[in-house]
Amino acid sequence: MADAKKSIVVENVSKAYGDFWALNDISFSVEPGEIVGFLGPNGAGKTTTMKILTCFMAATKGSAQVAGFDVYDESEEVRRRIGYLPENVPLYEEMMVFDYLNFICEIRGVPKGERLDRIRTVVRLTGLEPVIERDIIELSKGYRQRVGLAQAIIHQPDVIILDEPTSGLDPNQIIEIRDLIKEIGQEKTVIFSTHILQEVAAVCDRIIVIHQGGLIADGPLDELAASVAEEHRGVTVTVHSSDASAVQPMLEAIGGVRRVAKSSSVSDHVKFLVETSDPEAARRAIARLVADGELNLLELTEYQPSLEDVFHALTGGETHESSSGGKPGGSTAKAPRPPESYAPPEAEVEASEAEASEAEGSEAEGSEAEASEAEASEAEESEAEESEAEASEVEASEAEDEQKEDS
Repeated sequence: MADAKKSIVVENVSKAYGDFWALNDISFSVEPGEIVGFLGPNGAGKTTTMKILTCFMAATKGSAQVAGFDVYDESEEVRRRIGYLPENVPLYEEMMVFDYLNFICEIRGVPKGERLDRIRTVVRLTGLEPVIERDIIELSKGYRQRVGLAQAIIHQPDVIILDEPTSGLDPNQIIEIRDLIKEIGQEKTVIFSTHILQEVAAVCDRIIVIHQGGLIADGPLDELAASVAEEHRGVTVTVHSSDASAVQPMLEAIGGVRRVAKSSSVSDHVKFLVETSDPEAARRAIARLVADGELNLLELTEYQPSLEDVFHALTGGETHESSSGGKPGGSTAKAPRPPESYAPPEAEVEASEAEASEAEGSEAEGSEAEASEAEASEAEESEAEESEAEASEVEASEAEDEQKEDS
């Protein structure tokens, strides 16, 4: 039973494309009024999750509720209560912006007496005033994204789901869309997918990280960063040296050091992350190296993970495609299957049986066709042999006639 107090509830959802599992047993929930970033590498399963939540496709296993309604059993109720901006905005390019928004009001069931006010509100909110009377085909990508956002919120939905809302925009447009999401999120529940880390820091109350079809982290960004910092305790060391290979062994020789990694290199400045169980002891040891003239130290600080560090630590620095096969149409490697107890729905079994039946029928038809071709070939060969025999008889007869004439 869905929790009516939560805007989104996802419970043990898996999604299979044939024998490929794009989602593997993910669960999470979103409270009303939250702005949640759905973060992950390309191909991690973000768009698949969005499509399940917006009733574009059914999950293979598990359940999901939006605004208190089940996305499978009560999909019409869910659709009334969501606004959706897909990654590639489907717009009627031959329509004017105003006409398009009026059309959306009509199909979304907005009462006639309220439509003009709704259009004015979303046009102001999304900054569409300069293009309200222009055809959509004439708009830049940034303005098309704004039109897409306008159609997603014009019916005042309870939950707004945005899939890569800043994809392909320039830096100024990205900032404008971020500000718009924050403004919308003051009154609505917003969940949006992205792989751009700066968007998460600028907009979200909380992030959910998905990787290889599985949920690997869920919480406020500062908590996730603190978790990564605790796991990778240490110091960052910036030295004046163009030869990182000469400095790294010195740092690795310090007692208690687990790992030394070069994190950046600019000109003759090299920065290292020194992971250690005792950062204070490591600092003292580095100070001795500096005093002995072995290191030309520029900076020594406690390790504070950046957004990139957090993302890399959580995902292992891999995309779904490189690690487990990606989405259908990519590599043929397979993601992990859900638990062995999983049994496919009856619809899938029936579809599979239908496919098998069609395949058998095709094979039978193929066999019949081959048999027919073989019979035709034999008939042609027989006719050819008969023709040759008749020709031989004619020649023999003509030869006998000639002999008689000679006699």
